[in-house]
Amino acid sequence: MNELQAKAGIQVLKPIQEVFNAIVDPEQMKNYFISESTGPMVAGTEVTWKFPEFDDRFPVQILDIKAPTEILFQWEGAPGNQLKVDIRLEEREGNTVVKITEGTMPNTEAGLQWMRGNSEGWANFLACLKAWLEYGIHLRKGAFDYMKPA
Repeated sequence: MNELQAKAGIQVLKPIQEVFNAIVDPEQMKNYFISESTGPMVAGTEVTWKFPEFDDRFPVQILDIKAPTEILFQWEGAPGNQLKVDIRLEEREGNTVVKITEGTMPNTEAGLQWMRGNSEGWANFLACLKAWLEYGIHLRKGAFDYMKPA
Protein backbone atom coordinates (compact mmCIF):
# COMPACT_ATOMS: atom_id res chain seq x y z
CA MET A 1 0.00 0.00 0.00
CA ASN A 2 1.59 3.25 -1.13
CA GLU A 3 -1.01 5.71 0.17
CA LEU A 4 -2.89 5.99 3.45
CA GLN A 5 -6.38 7.23 4.26
CA ALA A 6 -8.01 8.19 7.54
CA LYS A 7 -11.40 6.50 7.96
CA ALA A 8 -14.20 6.43 10.52
CA GLY A 9 -17.85 5.42 10.60
CA ILE A 10 -20.84 5.25 12.94
CA GLN A 11 -24.60 4.77 12.90
CA VAL A 12 -26.70 7.66 14.17
CA LEU A 13 -30.23 6.84 15.28
CA LYS A 14 -31.77 9.76 13.40
CA PRO A 15 -33.17 10.27 9.88
CA ILE A 16 -30.66 11.02 7.13
CA GLN A 17 -31.89 14.59 6.47
CA GLU A 18 -31.51 15.51 10.14
CA VAL A 19 -27.94 14.15 10.24
CA PHE A 20 -27.06 15.87 6.95
CA ASN A 21 -28.38 19.21 8.24
CA ALA A 22 -26.38 18.85 11.46
CA ILE A 23 -23.20 18.53 9.40
CA VAL A 24 -23.69 21.35 6.89
CA ASP A 25 -25.31 23.92 9.23
CA PRO A 26 -22.71 25.74 11.35
CA GLU A 27 -25.27 26.67 14.01
CA GLN A 28 -25.83 22.96 14.63
CA MET A 29 -22.11 22.11 14.31
CA LYS A 30 -21.40 24.52 17.18
CA ASN A 31 -23.16 22.03 19.46
CA TYR A 32 -20.66 19.24 18.83
CA PHE A 33 -17.66 20.24 16.68
CA ILE A 34 -16.72 23.87 15.97
CA SER A 35 -17.12 27.13 17.85
CA GLU A 36 -17.34 29.40 14.79
CA SER A 37 -17.88 29.24 11.03
CA THR A 38 -18.10 31.92 8.40
CA GLY A 39 -21.10 30.19 6.84
CA PRO A 40 -22.91 26.99 5.94
CA MET A 41 -21.35 24.29 3.81
CA VAL A 42 -22.47 25.09 0.25
CA ALA A 43 -20.82 23.61 -2.85
CA GLY A 44 -18.33 25.95 -4.47
CA THR A 45 -17.78 28.12 -1.40
CA GLU A 46 -15.07 28.45 1.21
CA VAL A 47 -15.81 28.67 4.92
CA THR A 48 -13.48 29.11 7.85
CA TRP A 49 -13.83 26.99 10.96
CA LYS A 50 -12.57 27.71 14.45
CA PHE A 51 -12.51 25.05 17.11
CA PRO A 52 -13.26 25.89 20.74
CA GLU A 53 -9.98 24.50 22.06
CA PHE A 54 -7.60 26.23 19.65
CA ASP A 55 -6.91 29.74 18.37
CA ASP A 56 -6.21 28.60 14.80
CA ARG A 57 -8.75 29.07 12.02
CA PHE A 58 -9.06 26.53 9.23
CA PRO A 59 -10.19 27.39 5.68
CA VAL A 60 -12.43 24.70 4.21
CA GLN A 61 -13.24 24.56 0.48
CA ILE A 62 -16.60 22.93 -0.13
CA LEU A 63 -16.11 20.91 -3.32
CA ASP A 64 -19.50 19.23 -3.69
CA ILE A 65 -22.72 18.57 -1.81
CA LYS A 66 -25.25 15.93 -2.80
CA ALA A 67 -28.02 16.37 -0.24
CA PRO A 68 -28.58 14.35 1.84
CA THR A 69 -25.99 11.69 0.98
CA GLU A 70 -22.57 13.27 0.37
CA ILE A 71 -20.42 16.16 1.53
CA LEU A 72 -17.01 16.62 -0.10
CA PHE A 73 -14.54 19.26 1.06
CA GLN A 74 -10.84 20.01 1.10
CA TRP A 75 -8.72 21.47 3.89
CA GLU A 76 -5.24 21.37 5.34
CA GLY A 77 -5.73 18.00 6.98
CA ALA A 78 -2.01 17.71 7.64
CA PRO A 79 0.54 20.54 7.82
CA GLY A 80 1.28 21.67 4.27
CA ASN A 81 -1.14 19.11 2.74
CA GLN A 82 -4.53 19.93 1.25
CA LEU A 83 -6.61 16.79 1.75
CA LYS A 84 -10.08 15.83 0.58
CA VAL A 85 -12.68 14.71 3.09
CA ASP A 86 -15.60 12.64 1.84
CA ILE A 87 -18.56 12.29 4.21
CA ARG A 88 -21.15 9.79 3.00
CA LEU A 89 -24.54 9.22 4.59
CA GLU A 90 -26.60 6.10 4.01
CA GLU A 91 -30.16 5.62 5.20
CA ARG A 92 -30.66 2.32 7.01
CA GLU A 93 -34.06 1.46 8.48
CA GLY A 94 -34.82 5.09 9.32
CA ASN A 95 -31.38 5.69 10.82
CA THR A 96 -28.19 6.98 9.22
CA VAL A 97 -24.79 5.39 8.71
CA VAL A 98 -22.10 8.06 8.38
CA LYS A 99 -18.75 7.15 6.83
CA ILE A 100 -15.82 9.54 6.55
CA THR A 101 -12.71 9.10 4.42
CA GLU A 102 -9.86 11.62 4.40
CA GLY A 103 -6.62 11.43 2.51
CA THR A 104 -4.31 10.42 1.03
CA MET A 105 -0.84 10.59 2.56
CA PRO A 106 2.30 8.56 1.80
CA ASN A 107 2.89 5.30 3.64
CA THR A 108 5.70 6.67 5.80
CA GLU A 109 6.12 7.09 9.56
CA ALA A 110 4.73 10.64 9.28
CA GLY A 111 1.84 9.34 7.17
CA LEU A 112 1.06 6.63 9.71
CA GLN A 113 1.02 9.19 12.53
CA TRP A 114 -1.30 11.40 10.48
CA MET A 115 -3.61 8.47 9.67
CA ARG A 116 -3.83 7.46 13.34
CA GLY A 117 -4.48 11.02 14.54
CA ASN A 118 -7.01 11.95 11.88
CA SER A 119 -8.87 8.62 12.14
CA GLU A 120 -9.15 9.29 15.88
CA GLY A 121 -10.27 12.85 15.14
CA TRP A 122 -13.01 11.77 12.76
CA ALA A 123 -14.14 9.04 15.20
CA ASN A 124 -14.41 11.79 17.82
CA PHE A 125 -16.39 13.98 15.39
CA LEU A 126 -18.83 11.11 14.81
CA ALA A 127 -19.19 10.28 18.51
CA CYS A 128 -19.87 13.95 19.27
CA LEU A 129 -22.39 14.18 16.41
CA LYS A 130 -24.19 11.07 17.69
CA ALA A 131 -24.21 12.26 21.32
CA TRP A 132 -25.62 15.64 20.32
CA LEU A 133 -28.29 14.41 17.91
CA GLU A 134 -29.49 11.46 19.97
CA TYR A 135 -29.11 12.79 23.53
CA GLY A 136 -28.46 16.55 23.38
CA ILE A 137 -25.05 16.09 25.01
CA HIS A 138 -22.17 18.40 24.00
CA LEU A 139 -19.55 15.65 24.30
CA ARG A 140 -16.67 17.79 23.01
CA LYS A 141 -17.09 20.53 25.63
CA GLY A 142 -13.93 20.59 27.74
CA ALA A 143 -12.59 17.38 26.15
CA PHE A 144 -9.49 19.01 24.69
CA ASP A 145 -8.79 21.69 27.28
CA TYR A 146 -5.72 19.74 28.33
CA MET A 147 -4.19 20.56 24.91
CA LYS A 148 -4.32 24.33 25.43
CA PRO A 149 -1.05 26.03 26.32
CA ALA A 150 -0.70 26.35 30.09
